[in-house]
Amino acid sequence: MGRTRGSATPTGRLTHTGGNAAACSALAHPVWVAAMISAALLFGGCSSTPKEDTDSTAAVERLYADAKDDMANGGWERAIKTLERVEGRAAGTLLAQQATLDLAYAQYRTGERAAALSTLDRFIKLHPSSPALDYALYLRGIVNFNDNLGILGSLAQQNLSERDQQASRDAYQAFRQLVTQFPQSRYANDGRARMDYIVNALADYELHVARYYVRRGAFLAAANRAQQVIQEYPQTPANEEALYIMQLCYGRLGLEQLRADTERVLKQNFPNSSVSADGIRQGKRAWWQLW
Repeated sequence: MGRTRGSATPTGRLTHTGGNAAACSALAHPVWVAAMISAALLFGGCSSTPKEDTDSTAAVERLYADAKDDMANGGWERAIKTLERVEGRAAGTLLAQQATLDLAYAQYRTGERAAALSTLDRFIKLHPSSPALDYALYLRGIVNFNDNLGILGSLAQQNLSERDQQASRDAYQAFRQLVTQFPQSRYANDGRARMDYIVNALADYELHVARYYVRRGAFLAAANRAQQVIQEYPQTPANEEALYIMQLCYGRLGLEQLRADTERVLKQNFPNSSVSADGIRQGKRAWWQLW
């Protein structure tokens, strides 16, 4: 995971002085014993070790090191609390920027997607010229690019293309900004690969909706949805079935010229089309589906 390196700007240490010279003198007379003890308690004593400033560079860096240890050991919740403290104490430094990015990642790992995105949006807004901006954009894409359906999705036998695709669109935008602004970034190649995956998933989602309309007999809606695949996601594997659905629906609607034109395009681009032979792909129905 990419990180911005740097240390916080030194803030100095607070010094602690203990009372006046009289209170610090070694008085031997018993009469002064009580007074000496009171003075020592009141002024801190002349021999006490100065307390370290909790906002000093060394203290904040140790705090950050503790957070990194927690992250390495899977202690994400504890790391989040510590990183929030580092952010505040090292404000205005590169260390604070690094803590913000680590905070977003820790929030992502604990399933706090909204919090992670909020943290990243704040970073991008406040640090548009940060050397870690490419990583921030990449991480924002990763947070949205989540193909883990979880237990409910598994029980429902749900495919990624069957879910609402807003998060996928947001991920695509983040990756596109990354590869556009930072084409040579170490994260750019992975971002491009994920963009290709997202485009295919979005096209498959439109096909999923088109198939549903076909099953319901809503042929005009199905044709329009399939046409949307052709227009918005050209050169994706979904184009083959989209053309077939359009051809089928135009035939059912009695639009013979459109049906013939679509059939010609289908044969020209997919001369060995398996969809033409097998028909619309039928996904395996989940146990809860009654239609």
